[in-house]
Amino acid sequence: MLKFSSMTGNEIRNKFLTYFERNGHKIVASSPLLPANDPTLLFTNAGMNQFKDVFLGNEKRDYKRAVTSQKCIRAGGKHNDLDEVGKTARHHTFFEMLGNFSFGDYFKEDAIKYAWEFLVDELKLEKSRLWFSVFEGDDEVGPDEEARDLWIKVGASPDRVLGFGRKVNFWQMGDTGPCGPCSEVHYYMGDDPLDPQKNRAEFVNGPGDTTMEIWNLVFMQYNRTQNEDGTFALTPLPAPSVDTGMGLERIAAVMQNVKTNYETDLIKPIVEYTASLAKVK
Repeated sequence: MLKFSSMTGNEIRNKFLTYFERNGHKIVASSPLLPANDPTLLFTNAGMNQFKDVFLGNEKRDYKRAVTSQKCIRAGGKHNDLDEVGKTARHHTFFEMLGNFSFGDYFKEDAIKYAWEFLVDELKLEKSRLWFSVFEGDDEVGPDEEARDLWIKVGASPDRVLGFGRKVNFWQMGDTGPCGPCSEVHYYMGDDPLDPQKNRAEFVNGPGDTTMEIWNLVFMQYNRTQNEDGTFALTPLPAPSVDTGMGLERIAAVMQNVKTNYETDLIKPIVEYTASLAKVK
């Protein structure tokens, strides 16, 4: 049996939920895998799905901050990554997304502060292993210099905050709906974080699984709609909001010091049980 070096998946999930509850967030239960009253999605693919109408200003809740551990299927929507399943150490069809949300309450500064505190102070991750990405801007939306400055303000080294285009650092749940620039946190999983040949900027959103995205902070600012002529338009949301997502299986791989999500205590027992049924190693 695999021996785990640190926190279990359940402990990580609980630590995430209680950290944000301590910071004024309401713990909200995971919604079903089949979205309710949303014909734009085949399956729930992100933690924000159940809050879609809240972001759009069509629904009011009795809280402005929420935290969830959402069950998701990697299919449907703009960023399904289904073609990556079976090719990488970090993509699988079913996953659990840890997320904190702000509905017109806090925005970029607190979202980045919470992420830094949880990773560095709560989980005790090494700063030398962390990389950060921000939206570099395009013809439709300008560069997110505010997010870059905020990462540096909380303690990130300037050379570890990198700019990427729309494919990586602009998030939308589908062709239409709430969207906005995002900022990702990446983690170097190699043996020596001081190895300049392996812990490099070019491996962030680059080849291999050694440097892995672990958390995405989405700054919901717009609603994307489709015009009658087939073109799309961006309009500001009623209030800037925050939607974040951190894969539980990925952060478990980090905390348990294993090379793939499949070796964590969340998935390894399923593999071993299936192998025993098949009578193969």
